[in-house]
Amino acid sequence: MRKTAKEAVRQRKIYMVLIIILIIVLSVLGGGYYLLSQKKVNEQKNVEQNSSSQTQAGQEQSSDTVEYRGETYKYNDHLSNYLFMGIDTRNPIDTYQTQEDAGQADAIFLVSMDRSTEKMKVLFIPRDSMTKIEIFNPSGKSLGESTDHINIQYAFGDGKQKSCELMKTAVSNMLDGLPIQGYCSMNMDGIAVITDFVGGVQITIPDDSLADVNPEYKKGAVANITGENAEQFVRYRDTGKTQSALVRQERQKTFLQALVQKAQEKAAKDAGFVTDLYDSVQSYTVTNMGNDIFAKLLAASQNGITDTETVPGEGTQGKNFDEYHVDEDALSDLIISMFYEKI
Repeated sequence: MRKTAKEAVRQRKIYMVLIIILIIVLSVLGGGYYLLSQKKVNEQKNVEQNSSSQTQAGQEQSSDTVEYRGETYKYNDHLSNYLFMGIDTRNPIDTYQTQEDAGQADAIFLVSMDRSTEKMKVLFIPRDSMTKIEIFNPSGKSLGESTDHINIQYAFGDGKQKSCELMKTAVSNMLDGLPIQGYCSMNMDGIAVITDFVGGVQITIPDDSLADVNPEYKKGAVANITGENAEQFVRYRDTGKTQSALVRQERQKTFLQALVQKAQEKAAKDAGFVTDLYDSVQSYTVTNMGNDIFAKLLAASQNGITDTETVPGEGTQGKNFDEYHVDEDALSDLIISMFYEKI
């Protein structure tokens, strides 16, 4: 029996909202993956430290091959790379007008889908990565490039397509010109909206990282998380402590597991739940990706994520803010291993 046009639209919306939930999960847990990857990164640094080789790994295929460490590689042209971002703003996207509205990219990661194998890899980019970004004055005039935190590149746009395009360029440049085919950003209000939409979640507090600001959040306590307190629970960190963005990992993981489970339970009981959930969050999302892309990503996600990496480097205390200094040699190795094939 053929699907009606209405059923087809509904199915596309289902694909969209499930991918959006995946985006939120990955966005909020981005710092956690960074923490888990540090031991691995440091081990790689010790092995590869003497290398000074530089790669032209992502030259947008201006040449068919690259020479790296005495070997010849070809970019895997079966890959499609998509940039996802979690933004620290609260209001619907259509209310944004100036740089002051744009916010910053609290979480940044690249999803790479191999169209031939229908499998995905994920590369996390620490928000405090120091790299070249383009600076603009309040009227939108470019003031040239400067080395700064990659997450503030988003703030020099409009909180919409311009911000996303700026981030796309900055990330591509940091990854040696790696081609990026699309982007999707969601501001953090989406988490509160979804939490309320599923009717809240009940969780067991995994640690004491919030006990000082809310005595109800002591380790082992059972708490009800709603849209009203979800942001505090998921995003709070002590900015007076260096690398505090990493401390909130366990409670984020616990919250998101409960959120996804509750959403699944609701969807099983109500055929219209997913469509309505999609409608509730789309005003907090900016993307240039069509429903067909989200559907393909969803299909690929069912095959599992074959590789999860973090841009290698080291977190340090800067003069005013935390900084993450990228290990360029290790990054070149990573780009080759993730996006290229030896020939």
